[in-house]
Amino acid sequence: MSTTTATTTSLPTADHSGDPVTIGIVSISDRASTGVYEDKGLPALKDWLSRALLNPITFEARLIPDEQATISATLTELVDEAKCSLVLTTGGTGPALRDVTPEATLAVAHKEMPGFGEQMRQISLKFVPTAILSRQVAVIRHQSLIINLPGQPKSIAETLEGLKDDQGQAVVHGIFAAVPYCIDLIGGPYLETRPEVCKAFRPKNAIRPAKQA
Repeated sequence: MSTTTATTTSLPTADHSGDPVTIGIVSISDRASTGVYEDKGLPALKDWLSRALLNPITFEARLIPDEQATISATLTELVDEAKCSLVLTTGGTGPALRDVTPEATLAVAHKEMPGFGEQMRQISLKFVPTAILSRQVAVIRHQSLIINLPGQPKSIAETLEGLKDDQGQAVVHGIFAAVPYCIDLIGGPYLETRPEVCKAFRPKNAIRPAKQA
C-alpha cells in the first residue's frame, strides 16, 4: 500500500538574511514511499538549497508514490495551502509507464516555462546521451514556480548549479541562476544566493540595494 510522508522543517536563521521563503520539496517514488529503500531525493534537495540560499528557509517536504492524481494534489496543496514560492520535484520524469510527474505538473499549471526543461537537458547531455529521454517541465501556478528535477542526487546538483571549469567559472549555467528573478516577476520573495554555489542573475534595475550595516 502506498503512503505519503509530509514533513515541515525550518532552518536556523543565524547565518541567513533576506526575505523568508517557504520551499516545497517532493520526492516521487513508489519504492521509497513504501519503505523499500531509503529516499535520497529529499536530503539532496534540502542540502543543496541550504548551501545555495542566504534566505531563511522553511521546507515543506513530501515523499509520495508515482500516482498522477497524488502528485497533482500534492503540488496544489504546496502552492495553494502551504504557500510555497518554489516547489522542486525529483523523480518520475523518464519515459517509463509509471513516470507521470510531467503530466501531473502540467495538469496544475497556469503557465509553462519551457526554458528550464531545455536547459536541464543541455546540462545532462554533457554527461549522458540518454538525457534526451528526460521529460522535465517547469510551470507557474499562482505565485509559485514548480520545477521537475532528475532523480539522482548528483544530477540534481549538476542541474541546479551548472558546470564549472577548474577555476570555478561557469561553463554551462545551472537553472537555479534564473530562479530568483523568475520568482521576483511573479510576486514572490527576494531570493539571495551564495555566489560560490550559484550566482543568481538579475537585470541591474531588479537588484535590491544592499542593506546598510
